[in-house]
Amino acid sequence: MILLEKYKTGSFSIRVRGEAVNKAGGPVSKQELIDQHMAILRGLQYESGLFAASRKDVDTGYDKSWLRDNFYECLAFEVLGEWEVVRKTYRALLDVFKKYEEKIDWAITHKPTERWQYIHARVHPETFEEFWEDWGNKQNDSVAAILWRVGELEKAGFSVLESEDDRRIVQKLVQYLATIEYWHDFDSGMWEESEEVHASSIGACVAGLQAVKAIGFDVPEDLIKNGKATLRQMLPRESATKFVDLALLSLIWPYRVVTVKERDAILKNVEYLLLRRKGVIRYKNDHYYNKNEDGYSEEAEWCFGLSWLAIIYEQLGKKRKTKKFVKAMIETQDDEGFIPELYYSNTEEPNDNAPLGWAESLFVVALHKVNEKLLE
Repeated sequence: MILLEKYKTGSFSIRVRGEAVNKAGGPVSKQELIDQHMAILRGLQYESGLFAASRKDVDTGYDKSWLRDNFYECLAFEVLGEWEVVRKTYRALLDVFKKYEEKIDWAITHKPTERWQYIHARVHPETFEEFWEDWGNKQNDSVAAILWRVGELEKAGFSVLESEDDRRIVQKLVQYLATIEYWHDFDSGMWEESEEVHASSIGACVAGLQAVKAIGFDVPEDLIKNGKATLRQMLPRESATKFVDLALLSLIWPYRVVTVKERDAILKNVEYLLLRRKGVIRYKNDHYYNKNEDGYSEEAEWCFGLSWLAIIYEQLGKKRKTKKFVKAMIETQDDEGFIPELYYSNTEEPNDNAPLGWAESLFVVALHKVNEKLLE
């Protein structure tokens, strides 16, 4: 037996022959799993309100805060109604944008041409300072994700916009997306890699602009129409070089910017071409954490892909598929009870980014949504 670490809640589980059981030796309940993984997630938050991407002592660089990761990490707290955590994080995110308001003003006026001139996708979690080494900082979806959630939270009656300063910076983010012409801007996308036009980035921008327009911000209709037109031309592809990509799931959930036909094609392609036992590979021939010497055919298996599929199929009312992916995602817990970023291809070996906050959050969201019987 391997005893898992006791987290702040005192909840922990034990693995016996690969199966999770609770302290009393019985099956782990849905609530016990949620409590365990929420405790892990809480441990990733800094006093500032921002979350680390992974452990605060990890040496991979994942002790930093990413805009996108904070958006996804908050989703678990939202489904459980822990609104003060959500408020604290979004107040911090708005403060990050306000800290760099002069930079955003410059970008609106001049249109960025270099990576460093874009809004940076990651910051120091306590000082909010940008990191200046060369990085794939052209990540339009990370800005759009915050816009979308601010708009959705306001529509739901949970306001994070507390002042005119807040509203001013949100309006400037709209102007920023207009100036960079997001609908055909070459960005680094969700995976911070090669610069090209990414459908997942464009879809996030469409969703974000629609959400803030609905709560009264000035968003020219053409700004949304241009994005939708590009999406219709591109989907179900992710980009010129990627026929299918895990990032496309974001257009189904949470953004909901695809047609039924596009949704079905994306799901079919992801499951047929990218689904693996311990996760979903990001795309074919992905080199990140690829153990094969030539860098091909050994793509790492990303754990949160299974939770993502479980969430989508639960919303579609497809119980059989939901159960399949819930069971698979539970098996991604490592021996410490963490949900890692990924497992090396066809192995039981996770990488060092464990727990991954984003993966922990989607795991909780999926568990929260499913009926207890689906865990049996």
